[in-house]
Amino acid sequence: MARKETKGEMTVKEAGRKGGNTTKQRYGEGYYENIGKKGGQKVRELIKRGKEAMSRK
Repeated sequence: MARKETKGEMTVKEAGRKGGNTTKQRYGEGYYENIGKKGGQKVRELIKRGKEAMSRK
């Protein structure tokens, strides 16, 4: 894969890394842990709702 040689541009990977580092500095490492917990709780809730809906049919 050819790499961009134009000054000032960055790849999607580089932009993601930069954004992740900025978020880490701003909110701390625990921020990602909290997001993971919230996401896991939401998934569990949605699975539970889906199972309840299927059992009602």
